[in-house]
Amino acid sequence: MEFMGYSARMRRLMPEKDGRYFGLTVDHSMARGVMRGLDTFQKTIDDMCAGGPDAITMHKGLAERCFGQHAGITPLVLKCTTFSPYQPDFDTPVATVEEGVRLGADAVSIGCIVCGDKQPQQLSTLADYCKKAKELGMPVISHIYPRGNCLKDEARYDWKNILYATRAAAELGVDLIKTNYTGDPESFARVVEGTPSMVAIAGGDNCRTPQELFKMTKDVLDSGAAGVTYGRFIIQYPKITPIVKAVKSIIHGGYSVKEAMELLEELEHE
Repeated sequence: MEFMGYSARMRRLMPEKDGRYFGLTVDHSMARGVMRGLDTFQKTIDDMCAGGPDAITMHKGLAERCFGQHAGITPLVLKCTTFSPYQPDFDTPVATVEEGVRLGADAVSIGCIVCGDKQPQQLSTLADYCKKAKELGMPVISHIYPRGNCLKDEARYDWKNILYATRAAAELGVDLIKTNYTGDPESFARVVEGTPSMVAIAGGDNCRTPQELFKMTKDVLDSGAAGVTYGRFIIQYPKITPIVKAVKSIIHGGYSVKEAMELLEELEHE
């Protein structure tokens, strides 16, 4: 039965036969402060879900209060840890796998920051979550980044350090790994090749325009990655539903950057 539960949840997370994943996140406020777009949380959630992402990640309190109308339609990923502006290199547990089961989540998400003094404790926490999740048939997503205090800032995007992070997550049993993008599909392909789990990127906030976001999305898919998980760029975009649909057209529809831009323009003027 546990295996059946895991398989059912994975099919809901990745319903398309292309093996690709398009996730959205709204788990930023405890970690980074209440940014524009998260101060009107219900509307942002509604607009995101209207675009049809594969899943959306949030903390338990907001899931209980704001996600009910989307339950069973848009898969929920429960965020189980968080860092903060005051401890930016340490993710602390704030929810359990059992709470994910109670809320009807199709995955739990655990943050982990490696390449720093606090790496041992965080890897141990990630391993504990993976063990409990497997017992309950719950898929595990890890947001794992090489940004500990042993690395200089520019080294956070070195493919070797990113591969170290993704490989650690895979070896602990993570199903889908979210991490930094190296900046080009050739080097990111090396990360994907060396990681025996599905890999998706974060980092939409590094883009300044929809065209840059679409190009990065296409490049990531060309590298062999499973997909993307975007948050801040989407949250703060003036018309959320159209841009979610446009990103989805690249991931699941095979659209080019040019075709996605044309779709976005069309949707924004409807």
